[in-house]
Amino acid sequence: MTKVTPVSIDKKDDFGFGTQIRKSPYFDATVRWGAKGFSVYNHMYIPRDFGDPVQNFWNLVNDAILCDVGAERQVEITGPDAAKFMQLLTPRDLSEMAVGQCKYVLIVNEDGGLINDPILLRLGENHFWISLADSDGLLWAQGVAVYAGLDVTIGEPDVSPVQLQGPKSGEIMKKLFGESIMDLKYYWMRELELDGIPLVVSRTGWSSELGYELYLLDGTQGDELWEKIMAAGEPFGLKPGHTSTIRRIEGGMLSHHADSELDTNPYELGLGRLVNPDMDAEFIGKAALQKIRADGVSRKQVGLRIDMAPLKRPNTTFWPLTKDGKEVGKVTSAVYSPRLDQNIALAMVATEHAEIGTELVIPTTSGDVQAIVVEKPFYDPKKQKAIAS
Repeated sequence: MTKVTPVSIDKKDDFGFGTQIRKSPYFDATVRWGAKGFSVYNHMYIPRDFGDPVQNFWNLVNDAILCDVGAERQVEITGPDAAKFMQLLTPRDLSEMAVGQCKYVLIVNEDGGLINDPILLRLGENHFWISLADSDGLLWAQGVAVYAGLDVTIGEPDVSPVQLQGPKSGEIMKKLFGESIMDLKYYWMRELELDGIPLVVSRTGWSSELGYELYLLDGTQGDELWEKIMAAGEPFGLKPGHTSTIRRIEGGMLSHHADSELDTNPYELGLGRLVNPDMDAEFIGKAALQKIRADGVSRKQVGLRIDMAPLKRPNTTFWPLTKDGKEVGKVTSAVYSPRLDQNIALAMVATEHAEIGTELVIPTTSGDVQAIVVEKPFYDPKKQKAIAS
């Protein structure tokens, strides 16, 4: 019999959220630990504010933070044709992907436009999870399956990840799981239990720092898992936190719907390494990506340094970029990095203005602001911090 959890009908501290947007199993714990604001991601609430975002950044890069990313919903693919179907969804060659391995993949439409850029986990020969960025990947996969003629089952399992990220995350994981967890390689996963709590643990995360994701397999144990991790991390300075916009822009990491959309293709984003249009296997968008590769692109994603006083907050609209008075692109994500002491940004610009050192202008109501095209990622470009054991 399923355990019934009593509810409080007249909670005084309820945020007043409706039921059409779901809460993760960690929601109540994040509120107890100081979450002050939320956003919506994959039709779920995700904490975005634990106070000072700059302090959150320093907590991440100096010690460790625990983030509720239960909104990274899983698309589960099983059945005799699961591997063939998964290859149909992505232009990345999966032919050598082993059981227990994770990969960053792209999912594109028939025009080569980006639908999602998830982490793919292979739990078995014919068992995959797609850990989604913010878009309806489940509906896309189910729609494709209707017409694919393959023997697969597509669903959404009761799986909710948390991210433990930062240079001290390894020590915290060792306290939780023992010395053997240190053998877990970057972009690999294993199934574990923590005091009876069933988990899948991977060496992945949306931070460009050393980190782990713990996928909870029983949604009733979210509160218990959160408290166990926080208790284990207390001696190491672990703090509750949220995914850091500062760190992800420093690392050149995409935020879907901000830096990419359905009209954005992998070559514009500099992600051609994740596309193999010449492989024998068929995948959606193959012909389109072959043509885009042959013809070249008219715009590219670039890094920018914005020369103005430190930004007080990330941009909430796309900012136009001009050259000689003509609009040539847009700023998609901008933030002030206290570590670099610079305003940094990701932008999409016309190819002829994408060279390093190109000077562009952001027109503002206070006057023109200079932006210079620079190398990205802005910090640790080879991700040595994330890869380091």
